[in-house]
Amino acid sequence: MNLANKITIARIGLIPLFMLALQHYPVWMVERMPFLSQVNLYGSGIAVFIFLLASTTDKLDGYIARKYNQVTPLGKLLDPLADKLLISAALLMMVEQRMIPAWMAVLIIGREAVITGIRVLAAARGVALAADKHGKLKMVLQVVAIAAILLKNYPFAWITSLPVDFMLMILAVVLTIYSGYKYIANNYRTLHL
Repeated sequence: MNLANKITIARIGLIPLFMLALQHYPVWMVERMPFLSQVNLYGSGIAVFIFLLASTTDKLDGYIARKYNQVTPLGKLLDPLADKLLISAALLMMVEQRMIPAWMAVLIIGREAVITGIRVLAAARGVALAADKHGKLKMVLQVVAIAAILLKNYPFAWITSLPVDFMLMILAVVLTIYSGYKYIANNYRTLHL
């Protein structure tokens, strides 16, 4: 297994750690394991650090794969899967903790499921569909919006009382839907749907 694929697998491995850090532990658990009180206190910050670390490895593994000619079928499968798992885990945790409404998570995860289905269909026909600029921008905006919500609107709260984190999340949802539409429109003829 090459270095790029190892980095991608490490990104997938960070997802459970992110979820554990973001989880709020009940009193009875904290009483039995006192270190969990620190997780409850600093968990969002730890979770954001893990989330951003995992997000940045997406660029790193792609760079290494291209630079050192380490692009493999496994990497082509795992890289987008790791992104989708990371974003989906974050959205589900945020819905569970009432940070965002469920419809946002449903639209984003639903879009990812549809695009993944299209990619699987294309792969079965021997066609490789690459992400376009809208999809890449969508991922960046999702990461920024999720981090801002997890940080409870910081650093934006220092300069404005506006809910910039929630506005970013709405923009991420809109761009997610738009990028899905563009992806389907651009690949419609290729797939002969």
